[in-house]
Amino acid sequence: MTDAPATRKHGKNAFLFVIVCVAMDMIGFGIIVPVIPSLLEELTGKGAADTVVIGGMLTALYGVLNFLTMPFIGNLSDRFGRRPVLLVSIATLGVDFMIMGFAHSVWLLFIGRALTGISSATFSTANAYIADVTEPENRGRAFGMIGAAFGIGFIIGPAIGGWLGSIDTRLPFFGAAVLSLLNFCYGFFVLPESLAREDRRAFDIRRANPFGAIKHFAKLPKVAWFIVAYGFFMFAHSVFPATWNFYGEIRYDWGEAEIGLSLALIGLGSAVTQAALIGPAIKRFGPVSTAFGGLMITTVACFLYALATNDWMAYAIIPFGALGGVFGPSINQIMSGLTPRNAQGELQGATASLNAFSMIFAPLVMTQTLHTFAADDAPVYFPGAAFLLAAVLTGLALIPFWFGVRANREEVAELAPAE
Repeated sequence: MTDAPATRKHGKNAFLFVIVCVAMDMIGFGIIVPVIPSLLEELTGKGAADTVVIGGMLTALYGVLNFLTMPFIGNLSDRFGRRPVLLVSIATLGVDFMIMGFAHSVWLLFIGRALTGISSATFSTANAYIADVTEPENRGRAFGMIGAAFGIGFIIGPAIGGWLGSIDTRLPFFGAAVLSLLNFCYGFFVLPESLAREDRRAFDIRRANPFGAIKHFAKLPKVAWFIVAYGFFMFAHSVFPATWNFYGEIRYDWGEAEIGLSLALIGLGSAVTQAALIGPAIKRFGPVSTAFGGLMITTVACFLYALATNDWMAYAIIPFGALGGVFGPSINQIMSGLTPRNAQGELQGATASLNAFSMIFAPLVMTQTLHTFAADDAPVYFPGAAFLLAAVLTGLALIPFWFGVRANREEVAELAPAE
């Protein structure tokens, strides 16, 4: 494949292209989320309190393969460029949607998830793409725009998916597959390459495996502490993708339309936070204070979700919880500022691998917690237990974050806003 011109002079256009690409990808993801509980119930004949465990296994399988392959993919993007990696990821995602749409067995769902886990690189490669076309001081806002693209995807996607799912359980999967095809065409004909040839590096298999990537960044404790904090946060935050759709059905008796609406509202809150608040927050408070605030807000929000016994309470918490989304872009700005330009793909690959590593266990832990406290034979009936656990884990993320700040005293002083 011939490389498109790659210079930082056309970064604004490249930035817009990758934002649209990510948004379309997330719409595809969002479309299928509201119908996953119904599909599993259709295939197994069991209720949501039982099928949530299968949902956790599907997500965990994705996490296993994502963990094993993400550094490899990140290194490939450092060697061959971001564009081909993004295109392969998008195409494979479309195949996964088709498999799930035609699935008449739970095992086919596992095959589809495995396939996507192997090649899903959109988020980490998009972050590396953004690092290519922006200057370090502007990356916090740029990473926030990637988060906003995710939010937009989860405004439009779940709303469409909830509506399509109310017509037919399989329809959202085929709609998502069509969208992935359109996204691939968009990327193939429009998306330029962002990594100039002179900034590429030779592929090194020792740095292209998950444990090698972790070992490499373990030599940089200043970065490693923040990666660990981010890992804790993502472990806790997985309570949403792993359990929210099942949780809504179990605790609030929501159907596909209500699940889709609630997810759309979560996406709207995320988009507003990432697009409108992260830039001013970092400018006013600095990335360190902004990241700290995001951790505190998320901790409180998860605790409130755990106690929300009525659906109006959950809807009321959504706008507040969305403010916690400032954590991701701000800590990404901190980490990317400590990493050389030609290793940005490796940084994002290593970070994504640790996130995927948490996703191996987090969905199993979160869904099993929901199942244990929501089943008919639960020792104590408390469907909010998974969110209570998420609140505790997010609070624990403050510990490595604090060590990271201590290890970066001089750098943190430079990042602080001017008086």
